[in-house]
Amino acid sequence: MPGKLTLRVITPDRIVLDTPAESVRVPALDGSMGFLPRHAPLVAALDLGTLSWREGGKEQSLFVSGGFVEVKQDTVRVVSEAGERPQEIDVERARAAEKRARERLDQGRASADVPIDMLRAELALQRALARLRTAGSH
Repeated sequence: MPGKLTLRVITPDRIVLDTPAESVRVPALDGSMGFLPRHAPLVAALDLGTLSWREGGKEQSLFVSGGFVEVKQDTVRVVSEAGERPQEIDVERARAAEKRARERLDQGRASADVPIDMLRAELALQRALARLRTAGSH
């Protein structure tokens, strides 16, 4: 496979990643999408999950929390609210967030009297689990 891609991951706070890649895989809303050099131009919405890429024959990963991906002229540009490498993920904090979200969901299912935002709790649980998967701790 001749050629390389440039992978750029951008959040509101920083440029998380700007690196060459042999291939890239993103968690799109419609399922996982993969890109190789010379991919056709594309824009797609992202789901939260693990973005992975191959660089120097080695698989690497990064947590992203939705956003979108643009592929153009061998550049894969990801814009997301958050982007965290496995070593940047606070595993204990993610486990605590998972526990809180599960408790809120259980509380909301058990009692109609308690006003629990179930969608918010479900999304918090999904973010915590995705962070733990990316960090390799779940």
